[in-house]
Amino acid sequence: MEWRDEGILLATRSHGESTAIIEVFTALHGRHAGAVRGGASRKMAPVLQQGAQLDLAWRARLEEHIGNFTVELTRARAALVMGDRLALLALGSICALCRFALPERQAYPGLYTATHALMDDLGNPGWLRAYALWEMLLLDQTGFGLDLAQCAVTGTREGLAYVSPRTGRAVTRAGAGEYAARLLPYPKGLSQDAPLDAAELAQALHLTGYFLQNWLAAAVGRPLPEARARLVAALA
Repeated sequence: MEWRDEGILLATRSHGESTAIIEVFTALHGRHAGAVRGGASRKMAPVLQQGAQLDLAWRARLEEHIGNFTVELTRARAALVMGDRLALLALGSICALCRFALPERQAYPGLYTATHALMDDLGNPGWLRAYALWEMLLLDQTGFGLDLAQCAVTGTREGLAYVSPRTGRAVTRAGAGEYAARLLPYPKGLSQDAPLDAAELAQALHLTGYFLQNWLAAAVGRPLPEARARLVAALA
């Protein structure tokens, strides 16, 4: 059994004296693990950095085996954002959430494309809004998407201001009425092509964080990874 693909390195751990076990998010084969012979060596340390873009070849005797990777570095992202603490924390959060949320060996081509683009954009203007939208996409792709097309009460598509924590559906101010205090704010920057200010960014990550914790993490049966909490704390 063998295939070749491109992928993003999510995590690395040592296995024995010289081998490393890596997890990657690939374009065609989803989240996939495999062994890299010599991956624990000093020579491979600059290659097997979190977020690295890799050209991958995987081979195993049987499909259900963990198999072996041969890897070639095409882009080293961690080194590029090393001087930007927030971008580096976001890189860690993206990798941790992919490992947490995605089942093994199931392809998510749309999410992969968005993840690739976001990682290449870290540190550039507007990347924080792109990160919040990526968390929305992660919810959608894993079966926990929000219904933000129109107001759940009035049916209108304009003036959406809240999201119901119970249903994940959008609501306008008029539709919210006396229940507004029980709803989650829906910042305009997520529905319109506009930058998020600091307050809206906090609202956006509170919104996605609520559903990541109460829907996705509840289904997975584990708490959200600490890497996301570190990013949110740094932004705050």
